[in-house]
Amino acid sequence: MAYDIVVLGGGSGGYACALRAAELGKTVALIEKDKIGGTCLHRGCIPTKALLHSAEIADETRESEAYGVKARFDGIDVPGVHAFKDKIVTRAWKGVQGLLKSAGVTIVEGEGRLVGPNRVQVGAEVYEGGSIVLATGSAPKSLPGLEIDGERVITSEHTLKMDRVPTSVIVLGGGVIGVELASVYRSFGAEVTIVEALPHLLPLEEESSSKLLERAFRRRGIKYELGVFFDSVKTTDTGVVVTLANGKTLDAELLLVAVGRGAVSAGMGFEEQGVTIERGAVVVDEHCQTSVPGVYAIGDLIPTLQLAHAGFAEGIMVAEHIAGLNPPPIDYDGVPRITYSDPEVASVGITSKQAAERGIEIVEQVYDLAGNPKSQILGTSGAVKVLAQKDGPVVGVHMVGRRIGELVTEGQLIYNWEALPTEVAQLIHAHPTQSEAMGEAMLALAGKPLHVHN
Repeated sequence: MAYDIVVLGGGSGGYACALRAAELGKTVALIEKDKIGGTCLHRGCIPTKALLHSAEIADETRESEAYGVKARFDGIDVPGVHAFKDKIVTRAWKGVQGLLKSAGVTIVEGEGRLVGPNRVQVGAEVYEGGSIVLATGSAPKSLPGLEIDGERVITSEHTLKMDRVPTSVIVLGGGVIGVELASVYRSFGAEVTIVEALPHLLPLEEESSSKLLERAFRRRGIKYELGVFFDSVKTTDTGVVVTLANGKTLDAELLLVAVGRGAVSAGMGFEEQGVTIERGAVVVDEHCQTSVPGVYAIGDLIPTLQLAHAGFAEGIMVAEHIAGLNPPPIDYDGVPRITYSDPEVASVGITSKQAAERGIEIVEQVYDLAGNPKSQILGTSGAVKVLAQKDGPVVGVHMVGRRIGELVTEGQLIYNWEALPTEVAQLIHAHPTQSEAMGEAMLALAGKPLHVHN
């Protein structure tokens, strides 16, 4: 069977590529061994955010009296939480399938393998494509010698099927996944300790954002061990005993391993067909072309940001590149990043550390959410920090606070349009909104602060 494009993997990047290619008049086969939507829709972004919203409701119920509302928190109905989560996932899944069907994309169910530079085999069938797009995604990683048993030692995917709220959890890894699930477990009532080998939680974020998150987590009763490596774990009748490299031991009912995700590339036939792979990830150029002409790779399979929206963008770019539209490469610094914990952490652009490494002289402004009335109504602390090149455009926006992730879209427009602080300062932000915090920071950078103490 011959198509213009054969896409191997129906996750965020894969189905976005298929949809855009179909819009451009290409015939497309989309091969998926599990469910269309991939990790993000079924085991990642969407279900975890549903859990985080349930967690937010739990916290607001506990805190309702502070807002003049009498309510009683009776606990977490785990089947009810799953029912809510699954309803959201199923609706989105059906929606994506409908989009693909209406676009004329051929969906092939089964496990595919690259058997030639323009051929993918599924069972006994071989699908030929003028171009091949590899989009096989990622899977949870572990550490050498750390066995995931799915009962006492689990991954994020097991969390999405939990049958109870554990009394205590040790979270191994203080990155995005670990921080989000630590937030969920704490809101659901568990005692939580995060173990992170690097000096801060969310080590890739602006250091001041990490420190604000750590302070907020301390207030919530979330403990953490930073700058220390994991050594070993032993399972007991009641849970686990984790030993750290400094000799300290921690006890809990569960150990959640959240040390990142690795590309799914082994056993797929990629290397046999000449596709270059480094540390499990497929090597690509700025337009996601692999070392084999006509073969592209996108999403978590390549060493770019492991974000669904980055995968969407890569899929669209590849479809347009195949169609000869010559799309611009993606500026990954300009891709917004959000950690949906309580408080949320959001950013776009570069950090002050990256600016120093690149020799960029910057000026910065921090606006504390204590001065933002809407944030006070929501009961959140945090800050908006803006970095601008000296006498130049904004190069980074870093934010911490409840629901602050919704502001990152303005940040990415400012960054990607290379806006000057003086230009943004002319724009009027609605009052009272959290978005005013962005406006206040820009006003201060432009030399005309309003509600800012200098």
